[in-house]
Amino acid sequence: MTVVDPADASATGARTASGGAPTRQPSRLRRLARLLPSPAGTPFTFGYGVILLSTALYTDFGDPATVDRLLRESSTDAAHLVEQPLFVLVASALWIAGGIYSFYGVAFLLVVTALERRVGGARAAGVFLLGHVLATLATELPVAGAVAVGRLPAASMHRLDYGISFGLMACIGALSGLLRPRWKWPLLGVAGAMCAQDLIELVDPLASWGHPIALLTGLACLPLVRDAAGRRSDAAGCQSGAAGQRSAGAGQGAGRGAALSADRAVPLPLFPPWLPRQYVPARAPQEGAAGGMAFRGAGEEPPDGGRAEPVGRAPAEPEAPRHVMGVDDGLHHAHGGEAGPVGVAPRVPGAVPRPRTPDGAGEQRRRDADALQAR
Repeated sequence: MTVVDPADASATGARTASGGAPTRQPSRLRRLARLLPSPAGTPFTFGYGVILLSTALYTDFGDPATVDRLLRESSTDAAHLVEQPLFVLVASALWIAGGIYSFYGVAFLLVVTALERRVGGARAAGVFLLGHVLATLATELPVAGAVAVGRLPAASMHRLDYGISFGLMACIGALSGLLRPRWKWPLLGVAGAMCAQDLIELVDPLASWGHPIALLTGLACLPLVRDAAGRRSDAAGCQSGAAGQRSAGAGQGAGRGAALSADRAVPLPLFPPWLPRQYVPARAPQEGAAGGMAFRGAGEEPPDGGRAEPVGRAPAEPEAPRHVMGVDDGLHHAHGGEAGPVGVAPRVPGAVPRPRTPDGAGEQRRRDADALQAR
């Protein structure tokens, strides 16, 4: 038996709830949900699907006589196309051949939802309506012409023709150009097999061509739907990029704010180097109330003749007077004048003797010294 730490179990549950590693199942559910229509994501398919579901339920569970009358009035046969073409073209697309258990209902939800998510509701509706109308006219108008020339009997003008199969084939053709090859070719293969079956069985020599014509109509719409799909992908990329920039900018702003707060938290030095220094005169420190040393405050001017010292630095001791031998020992009295600066020879009154020759230099110096002492 394996013992599990409760702390580890709670941490694993928190990671799962916050979107950590075990997020594969929700992502799969979201992908499956995108295959079906929704009011916000695919409004055309969702609304149209609700109408088709309602009519299919009424076809299966409604009054048979009423259902038969409604279907005949909605049929796009040659007679109705001549009398009221717009009404029957719209009404015939509100019914599913075979009712609620028909294959066309499920195929409609999957194919038209995928197309609308890529090109938008308006273009998906346009492709569906274009395939439905063109395939219907292409198969019914020749019937009317054949009846007019006597090739077909007059009873051929009144037939039961309704359903969404033509529009669905057109959407399959348009969607195939937007899918990857691994999905594109199987989809076209299934649609091609259905068209081939109609042409092989040839139940109706004219109507059997309706599905191939609708599929070719959807393939002809590829340039329009590809352009729309490219614009929608670019818009989604721009929105995600803007969101990433806003999040990155918010992160940078938070980083700058944290740096500024950290800078504010650091105390400044006592005497910053960019501020001018203030000086106080050098004087003896005074005893403070707490036994400390008190100096002149900032802003006081040094007294006249005083010596300034930096604030916070102990005053220097007064310098002792210097005594130089030969200056304060009465030499200035012997010379008869004041003593000169330190390091400079004192001035001697009278003429300064010129240097002698090396022969009599010593005797002359003794004479000068004797004369000075005699004075």
